[in-house]
Amino acid sequence: MKETYTLKQKYIQFLHILIPILVTQITMSLMTFFDTIMSGHASPGDLAGTAIGASLWVPIQTGLSGVLMGITPIVSQLIGAGKQDKVGYNVMQALWLAVAVSIFVLIVGAFLISPLLNRMELEPKVHHVAFYYLVSISTGILPLFGYIVIRSFIDALGQTRVSMIISLISLPLNIGAGYLLIFGRLGFPRLGGIGSGIASAFTYWCIFLIAVLIAHRMEPFASFGVFAKLHRISLNKWKELMKLGVPIGFSMFFETAVFAAVTLLMSRFDTLTIAAHQAANNFASTLYMLPLSICLALTILVGFETGASRLKDAKQYAVIGISTAIGLSLVTAILLMVFRHNVASLYSSDQAVINLITHFLVYAVFFQISDAISTPTQGALRGYKDVNPAFWISLLAYWIIGLPLGVVLAKYTDLGPYGYWIGLISGLAAAAVLLLHRLYVIQRGIAQRMIPVEQSH
Repeated sequence: MKETYTLKQKYIQFLHILIPILVTQITMSLMTFFDTIMSGHASPGDLAGTAIGASLWVPIQTGLSGVLMGITPIVSQLIGAGKQDKVGYNVMQALWLAVAVSIFVLIVGAFLISPLLNRMELEPKVHHVAFYYLVSISTGILPLFGYIVIRSFIDALGQTRVSMIISLISLPLNIGAGYLLIFGRLGFPRLGGIGSGIASAFTYWCIFLIAVLIAHRMEPFASFGVFAKLHRISLNKWKELMKLGVPIGFSMFFETAVFAAVTLLMSRFDTLTIAAHQAANNFASTLYMLPLSICLALTILVGFETGASRLKDAKQYAVIGISTAIGLSLVTAILLMVFRHNVASLYSSDQAVINLITHFLVYAVFFQISDAISTPTQGALRGYKDVNPAFWISLLAYWIIGLPLGVVLAKYTDLGPYGYWIGLISGLAAAAVLLLHRLYVIQRGIAQRMIPVEQSH
């Protein structure tokens, strides 16, 4: 990354950072996308089982990934401030934290998975697939969290194309392994939805080992000496990482967990409704990669400019990112309305399921605008290291406004399962408004603090 002087230069650098992140995020989401499609074609029971399993796993994965992503603004601000010698030590401490988090998740999961699934009173087929999907994917937790730390380090240096290349390698590995194990090809057992969990864990190990090799051997990463010395665990450094990472992680957890909660609440409906909800939610999640990628790019760019005390430039990047996200969301919303039946047909050959998916996708259209505002805004706030308010806003918007409203509409109106989606849309809209206001407050406060400094010069 480098200092820019005009809006044109900023937009070029923004795209330079964004496009590889977008390719990476879309590629990672396509892994889940193809797993969902293949599980759906195995049977509705396999699709429903992976939906339940994923609804339990994804919020945990996303939330804890957010905790580990606290290393991104730390590294980007160190680079902006010219303190490269401190980067390697910080990254190693984040890796130790990833190991600790992985062990914690495995221990807690061992005690909680069975009781949680038993309380849902699922159909036997769905219960079986969900349980063994979670068991399978748990074998990839350690490499996944380790990869997230290394990828955050790579991205924070502005080398997002490297992460893109790793993700492009991972996609065919995941699809190929999933195809063999879900459908039982080339002598492998036919495992249905469980096979997608095994394929994901296999892919996590592959991308982790590739990322370690790149960080250790390839420049400019090798010069930071992340693996040159095995630093001892520093609880003080963990505290610093978690001070940033925990609010980020919980903000991400609250958003993903509310979608997971809706999937679990859907278990009172029939298997076809669960399957259709999961398919529509999966496609909406794929579209979400656009604002999420802009969010990650803004964290890097705003953090870099803030570390260098170029606060006007940081604000301009925030405006560029949010306006770009809004424009893209309008395009994707229109395309989804026009082609929603075609999209639904990708997930199932069962006409009843296709009709249900098509209906759910209408509601998914309204996710686009709110996500386009709230998600990039969170990225800009993280670049400023302002993470605690977003945590409280997420809690309020998704769990105090969105989910309760959805429950009321689903249970006490004729909307049924669609009531949950209207609740989610309301929560997302509230989050968008509140986060945008918080960004305005932060930028105004910084501007006011800078006036006396400028006058003294």
